[in-house]
Amino acid sequence: MARIYLVALLLCLLAGCAVGEFRWSGADAEAPQTDQAEETVVLTERQTDSPVVPDLKGTIDGQVASAEEGVIASMDAETLEDLVLLTGPDQSAPEDEGETVVEEAVSFDLPMVDNAKVRYFVDYYTGSGRHGFRRWLERSGRYLPMMREIFAEQGLPLDLTYLAMIESGFNPRACSRANAVGPWQFMASTGKNYGLSNDWWRDERRDPLKSTRAAARHLKDLHERFDGDWYLAIAAYNAGAGKVSRAISKSRSRDFWQLCRGSYLRKETKNYLPKLLAVLLIAKEPETYGFNNLQYQSALTFDITELPSSTDLDIVARLCGVSYEEIVALNPELKRWCTPPGLSNYPVRLPAEQITSFTEKYAQIPAESRANYRRHRVKSGDTLIGMAKRYGIRSKDIVVLNNIRNPRALRVGRDLILPLRPGAALPADVFEDGYDRTRQTRYKIRKGDSLWSIARRFDVSTRQLCAWNGIGKKTIIKPGKILRVAGSAKISSRGRHKLVYQVRPGDTLWDISRRYDLKTRDIMRWNKLGSKHVLQPGDRLTLMLKPGRQG
Repeated sequence: MARIYLVALLLCLLAGCAVGEFRWSGADAEAPQTDQAEETVVLTERQTDSPVVPDLKGTIDGQVASAEEGVIASMDAETLEDLVLLTGPDQSAPEDEGETVVEEAVSFDLPMVDNAKVRYFVDYYTGSGRHGFRRWLERSGRYLPMMREIFAEQGLPLDLTYLAMIESGFNPRACSRANAVGPWQFMASTGKNYGLSNDWWRDERRDPLKSTRAAARHLKDLHERFDGDWYLAIAAYNAGAGKVSRAISKSRSRDFWQLCRGSYLRKETKNYLPKLLAVLLIAKEPETYGFNNLQYQSALTFDITELPSSTDLDIVARLCGVSYEEIVALNPELKRWCTPPGLSNYPVRLPAEQITSFTEKYAQIPAESRANYRRHRVKSGDTLIGMAKRYGIRSKDIVVLNNIRNPRALRVGRDLILPLRPGAALPADVFEDGYDRTRQTRYKIRKGDSLWSIARRFDVSTRQLCAWNGIGKKTIIKPGKILRVAGSAKISSRGRHKLVYQVRPGDTLWDISRRYDLKTRDIMRWNKLGSKHVLQPGDRLTLMLKPGRQG
């Protein structure tokens, strides 16, 4: 028998050791630990990365539209930077918190400790993440007064309001790779449980007031569920109450730091509380950590009026004498260009001290003139000519407004925006904004691409790709798996060639865009054209043509 065992052992040695295959678990995958902390840079402008990971392969799924087709989720530059700062440092946080010391020097209304994990995030926010963190501190001035008032009404520790900083950087437009949305990053199901509506027209998870009230109730419920232990309640806000309860049951411990020592919680949850404690240490004494001369944003102030019928935000802006963008910023829950049709007495925020003047002017506008556009979902049998006759508009206006490439092939289920009156005009991105922000771009990895090449295609950095997908720079990605790309707000011009086009009599932007397979909004951006610009014969336009297209 001993000889049999010896022969078997010898065969194993001769065969060599089997190499385990790396398993990718999607967007929630945890990157392998490295010996040194990975530096995550907050980008203020695009940086070009050298191809440091040539062995990381990947390619685009044939079913996913390419970057040149403009399907990238549209996000402003600050939101893209926030995403990197929110998730980047998780990859290299220490597993062991080391010695935990109770912090008593500054006044906190949450239990405060200092240890290696907390210090890691303090170092990150004051080091490579400094630029973005400064913006967060300054942005906090806009929302903290309101949030503290709501939390005080609920009897909650006021320091809990800083959870919105580690959730979103106080950004109402923040959206995670798991599709959690708004300053408090509610998932759709949890938001619904706390009364936050979400449909084609609005997403109340992005409303700072409504989402803060919902977050306060949610935190209060979690605090009660975990018998008054704020550390467990905070962890449950990130991971879910069920996950934390199961971790307690498996580990037989109710100590948060003990739960972090095993595999009971995800890395993101293990780092969640240390992030909050690090934020509190800095926010309480920013000068101590080198954040001097902070320009805090003014506290959010507004008046609220109820609109009896659906109204374009552009009309609201004109009656208030402010920009369209200012009204949108005051009402971030609205996904589209107007208040939801079918909802009477919809509350809309106006700039402070504008309500009296607005009410008088608004009453003079007939109800049928308060909305210049409507939504139409394409049904089987719909044609442009039929819709034009039905609504009394021109079919060409529908084509131009919706950037329809093939008027003879309308896709059933597509949402079209119809102008109800001639002369109604808003910037093109007003209509595309809500569409682009609700779509996600996914790439199916195959042999031939790398993180670096995908980053170049989408005009982003590899660090951003890693942050959006919760992976490290040394993570091995494999063919057939999905990589999420938030993308930049513009299409990369790499690989394109420049053409200067001279406008001819009868030309329109739509005609030119169709001729060269471009988007009208890109032509407007390249040439800095306003929404009401009229082309004149002889004008010269710069066009960035796709590879293979000839002038």
